[in-house]
Amino acid sequence: MLKKIQKYATTNTLVVFGIILGAIFGIFFPELALQQKMIGTAFIYFLKMLVVPLVFASIFVAILGLGSIEHLKRMGIKTLGLYILTTTLSVIAAIVAMNIFQIGEHVSSEGLAYEKAATLAPFSFENMILSFIPTNIFQALSEGKMMQIIIFAILFGVASLHLAPQQKETLKTFFKAVSEAMLKMAEWVILLTPIGVFSLISYVIAEQGIDVVFGLYKYVFLVVGVIIFHGLITLPAVLRFFTKINPYTYLSSVREAPIMAFSTASSAATLPVSMRVAEEVGCVNKKTASFVLPLGATVSMDGTAAYLSIAVLYIANLSGVALSFGDQMLLGITVVALSVGVAALPSASLVMMVIILNQLRLPVEYMALIVAVDRILDMCRTALNITSDLIVTKIVDAFEKRQ
Repeated sequence: MLKKIQKYATTNTLVVFGIILGAIFGIFFPELALQQKMIGTAFIYFLKMLVVPLVFASIFVAILGLGSIEHLKRMGIKTLGLYILTTTLSVIAAIVAMNIFQIGEHVSSEGLAYEKAATLAPFSFENMILSFIPTNIFQALSEGKMMQIIIFAILFGVASLHLAPQQKETLKTFFKAVSEAMLKMAEWVILLTPIGVFSLISYVIAEQGIDVVFGLYKYVFLVVGVIIFHGLITLPAVLRFFTKINPYTYLSSVREAPIMAFSTASSAATLPVSMRVAEEVGCVNKKTASFVLPLGATVSMDGTAAYLSIAVLYIANLSGVALSFGDQMLLGITVVALSVGVAALPSASLVMMVIILNQLRLPVEYMALIVAVDRILDMCRTALNITSDLIVTKIVDAFEKRQ
């Protein structure tokens, strides 16, 4: 165990250096930083290459390991309940912060347009539910539709519980080997993390530019402030409330995953790393991590929920519309309700923002003002999403060990 901790500590140190050097390189050598994007993209592709087989195999093996539908139901309810709880707390923190600081002064919408919002298909609850169901599992696997893959893996696992013991053991052995092979490949990819992080950070800084951040500094600082507050205060408090574990010791041991999430801005790409560090240095049971983390990578959106709440209230201030307490309550409920369902749809964050703005009768055009810093804030909110996943996984694991 000590060797594993030392290994991740060394990787973390190199990754931090990669972030710092990447930012410096992106500021002073922007043209070169833009040209080397392929390195960072290849790094993300390697991680995403592992996600689909890892998610399918891990969830299937975890369900067979649970041994009964009752156990699956109990763990599933706890997992979803905790994800909804942490998302709700992040939305509350965001709304309270916006009411305290009241950033955003009224500006005219003349000349503003956000064409991408018009390309979205009309949202309906019916389409959202139907999007969970894979009509062709091979197409879902090839296109990486995570919610559909998870649904099929759960149904496949539950059906396999009813097979003869010999058939069940054969499937379990095969998919367990697939999961272990994917995690072994993840170990190799993790060795490339410092280089990949350097490439990704330098490209983002060169593409976005520091001037853009300074132009929206109040908005950026508030979003980042709420994310830091939720990640370092609220989530640790939740972990401490449900368990006797020191939250900061645990978060320090698994910090590799949030750092990776910040660099890649992708929960899916970070999943192999999250599973590896949660099991090896976070001391989470493999069965728990294999079920809770893949689900969290799809439906856990603490960072996204906080970001959307602030963004919508910021747009309301820009447009000169004062939202009542009831409107803000509606905003919070809508964000929490959509955070699970809309995750299955393409451009989930954009879909959620358009839905909420239309519901509150706020002009979508103002999205054009904040989209410039979206990539940088996406990195921050993804890091918070992964932190939430790790916290919930540890709580569920503690419950499972008590029982």
